[in-house]
Amino acid sequence: MIYLQLLLSYLKIGFFGFGGGYAMLSLIQNEIVVQRGWLTSEQLTDIIAISQVTPGPIAINSATYVGYAVTGTVWGAALATLAACIPSLTLMLAATKFYLRLRANRYVSGAMEGMKPMMIGMIMAAALLLLTPETFIDWKSWAILAAAFLASFKKVNPILIIVLSAVAGLLLYL
Repeated sequence: MIYLQLLLSYLKIGFFGFGGGYAMLSLIQNEIVVQRGWLTSEQLTDIIAISQVTPGPIAINSATYVGYAVTGTVWGAALATLAACIPSLTLMLAATKFYLRLRANRYVSGAMEGMKPMMIGMIMAAALLLLTPETFIDWKSWAILAAAFLASFKKVNPILIIVLSAVAGLLLYL
């Protein structure tokens, strides 16, 4: 039964997760932590951190981790990963076929314009969901956040930001 629940959860996340991986984080948090209770907010935050430093999209990486954590098997990881990918593949195939013909349509154009701010809002919501006492335990966490935020605006290479944050964590928390 857990495999069916996992499949349905990640199909739902995949089909309604507009805006990419970061926008999907609020959906993942709601489904995995709030609705299903499979993980705690702290565990989800750890998954997101691990997903950030491993290659690949954050939604796919987190699906793999959640699938394994929930079932304890590689099959659960593979099922969650596949379920997270199927909606994107399906929607992109359909969108590619019809969008080029319909992009000049005022209804399609209007819908796309309305979805842009929604995606930004969902990304911001995901960021706010991660601002938990478990994530920001002291001033050091806030200092790393501020430094990474400022470095992003200065167009510092994201890989360098990740590496420097890890080094800062080692120096500050050991």
